[in-house]
Amino acid sequence: MASNYQKLLNMFDKLQQLKELKKMRDDAMRIQKALDEEVVEVEKHDVKIRVTLAQRFVSIETNGKSESDIVEAVNEAVKESQKEAAKKMQSMVGFEGLKGMFGGGGN
Repeated sequence: MASNYQKLLNMFDKLQQLKELKKMRDDAMRIQKALDEEVVEVEKHDVKIRVTLAQRFVSIETNGKSESDIVEAVNEAVKESQKEAAKKMQSMVGFEGLKGMFGGGGN
């Protein structure tokens, strides 16, 4: 009987972990959306750049001409660099370490 009870507790723990992961994901998505709603504009040397706080480039203009191909390439580069940074961080601290860094590691 204790074995069945332990299995039930383990199942409950796994459900709690999934619930925590979903909350972390939802929180991260909410933060990402909030960061993506705010835009910073910088103008220097006849180049105007608009970028969100989530590091998504909205526009790049040179001499008044929009450069949408450059915007697309820059956004792709940022996205790839973020993926590689996440892999590097995970390999350095592991998943449990990342959970702890973002407040999900304690019992």
